[in-house]
Amino acid sequence: MEIDQIIVEVEPLGPKPRRFVFVLLPNFTLLSFASALDSLRIANMMSGRQLYSWTLVGEGGGTIQCSAGTEFKLDGDLGELSRDDTVVVCGGIDVQAAATKRMLNWLRREARKGLMMGGLCTASYVLAKAGLLDGKRATIHWENHDSFLEEFDEVDLTKSVFVIDGTRFSTAGGTSSIDLMLAFIASDYGEELANAVADQQIYNSIRTDRDAQRLSTPTRIGVRHPKLAQVIQKMEANIEDPISPAALATQVGMSTRQLERLFRRYLNRSPKRYYMELRLQKARNLLMQTDMSVINVALACGFASPSHFSKCYRAHYNTTPYRERGSHASGKP
Repeated sequence: MEIDQIIVEVEPLGPKPRRFVFVLLPNFTLLSFASALDSLRIANMMSGRQLYSWTLVGEGGGTIQCSAGTEFKLDGDLGELSRDDTVVVCGGIDVQAAATKRMLNWLRREARKGLMMGGLCTASYVLAKAGLLDGKRATIHWENHDSFLEEFDEVDLTKSVFVIDGTRFSTAGGTSSIDLMLAFIASDYGEELANAVADQQIYNSIRTDRDAQRLSTPTRIGVRHPKLAQVIQKMEANIEDPISPAALATQVGMSTRQLERLFRRYLNRSPKRYYMELRLQKARNLLMQTDMSVINVALACGFASPSHFSKCYRAHYNTTPYRERGSHASGKP
């Protein structure tokens, strides 16, 4: 069947297409942006009408570069918007640097008009920095989850693929932009059009705001032993106050020796070593993504003293926490 024969009959919401204003931040993630934009394009194509329009803006106008190095020509600078516009801030790498005073003031000003506003991938950070997510449910890419929690305790942060809370929305990044846009399309024009758009994208598992963004623990670690998965979930949930291997074993109904054997068999390391790696991984994320002091990072990751933290960090990453932060700040690999 020819593509132009597949038309989903819908009635436009109003005299003008719903306009999406994509605010591209420096080093934005291309996949998140493209997934959102193409969903709108396909909705227009499948309906045979221009249901949606869009424009690309950014601080200063001109051109902007995504994290893959490709440059995009912007349609304009940050300007006055209509109450009917939907603002989509697109984040990516080093999002803290994108939260400039001008960007935050512009977002606050436009938000006062009551328009729909949200962020893709790491852009939730910029919205939270502007105070626009206070008291709201939100999500962000799982890699930025810990640092976000440390900085914004007024936000109800979830691990969902996307969240829509009133006039605010957010996604976890990647293909979750598709799920968000399909939710908008379904709300605007019905499930039939949303499903037709998903089919065109070969997207056969539409997720809702109740779906978690990360793979299940057994899938992620490649092991489907239920008790091992339970222990790892408990470890991940108790980074600041680590639980002893003996206590973990008791909680899942096995002996410490059995737990040791499980970890050796499936993960080739001891429970203590695996737990340490989880804590150090979180510590590295906090060092790279926040301005927290090294002492506070150590405490947040369950280390009783900075010296012990530094010793463990050096043994695992072959550098100290101070040097790690310094190399990141100077842009060195």
